[in-house]
Amino acid sequence: MILSKLAGMALTISVAAGPTLDHHGGSVRQLSLQQKTAAVQALVRSATECIARTVAAHPRFRKQAPAIDLGDLIVASVPSCVTPVRAMIDAYDRYFGDGSGEAFFMGPYLDALPAAVSTLAADRAD
Repeated sequence: MILSKLAGMALTISVAAGPTLDHHGGSVRQLSLQQKTAAVQALVRSATECIARTVAAHPRFRKQAPAIDLGDLIVASVPSCVTPVRAMIDAYDRYFGDGSGEAFFMGPYLDALPAAVSTLAADRAD
């Protein structure tokens, strides 16, 4: 259920943010996989922390919230975090090729997001 809502949100973000610039310069191609991964980690962390802060600030957030409530809160938080989420997606596209940002967002990122947000938001709520 969270995946379908966030898929719709990803499409909205893509349309709202407009086209991305092509940043495929020679220096990006010369980076190793490890260097590319390190380059995007700060942006992944920034997007995740923004979503966690927004969830933790929501009045419905409770440490013991059921997963369905957490998923709804995550979906509701994405519009206020569109800038760091878009930066993360754009960085993936820049370092790993066009389309890889959305693939990362819709796949591994969303798979890990509820657990990461739950941990970060609970820490912030204490």
